[in-house]
Amino acid sequence: MPSISILDSTVYYEETGVGTPIVFLHGNPTTSYLWRNITPALPGYRRLAPDLIGMGRSGRPPLEYSFADQARYLDAWFDALELTGVILAGHDWGGTLALDWAARHPERVRGVAFMETMLRPMHWADFPPEVAERFRALKTEGLGESIVLQSNTFIEQTLQATVLSGLSGEDLHAYTQSYTTPESRRAVLEWTRSMPVDGEPAAVIERMQHFNTWLADSVDVPKLLMAFEGPGKSLAIGADMIAWCRANYANLSVVNCGAAKHNAPEDQPEDIAQSLGKWLEQIGI
Repeated sequence: MPSISILDSTVYYEETGVGTPIVFLHGNPTTSYLWRNITPALPGYRRLAPDLIGMGRSGRPPLEYSFADQARYLDAWFDALELTGVILAGHDWGGTLALDWAARHPERVRGVAFMETMLRPMHWADFPPEVAERFRALKTEGLGESIVLQSNTFIEQTLQATVLSGLSGEDLHAYTQSYTTPESRRAVLEWTRSMPVDGEPAAVIERMQHFNTWLADSVDVPKLLMAFEGPGKSLAIGADMIAWCRANYANLSVVNCGAAKHNAPEDQPEDIAQSLGKWLEQIGI
């Protein structure tokens, strides 16, 4: 599969098919491998799935790997491939990047689909105590480096724990092989620190405010929220967030894709693909 020169680095991406482009954006700490069981089930479209900069098989340029950095390289990738008339499908931070890109390039977007995505600023009180403790540690200078850079537990253990069905040894290896050194995991660490909590980071909150305004106003752009049923507090988008999206996003469809934890594409690839296909048919694409 191709790797393309982007700015001062390279972006790897998977591409199959022809027709209307659907861009699949992964989150943290996964890669384009996340979509391996979904894209083949959507024939009749041009399906593209990049590895975000600093992740997977994409380059590791000397960056902070802030949200703005990620968006800048993603913008350049879209432009290099001259993508327009795009359907965006995103998970986790990939969903947030998808909504950010759509809000800044509305003339190039035909629809957006998202799942388990960071959509609005949070407060520490919104998190279950154990989740709040984990993210406080990751955001703490020195401690976050120890957890993510000096050891690989965030990928080897946390990723596994966020898949209801678990990952096979082969699938876990497909992810971990991209993050074998401290330097290779810098983007992973920065994503954990990008979670907008109690007003920080302000730059991420500003972007969320911008795309949420667009999501409310863009009545002509179809949107799909794929929701799941998970144990305890294992999901980023639960009943309260679904209700908030229904109240605040125009032209939104919500579909339940079954039982899953946060990394739902690993648990429910068939239901996700079927839901995307039915939605695309409904909106005439």
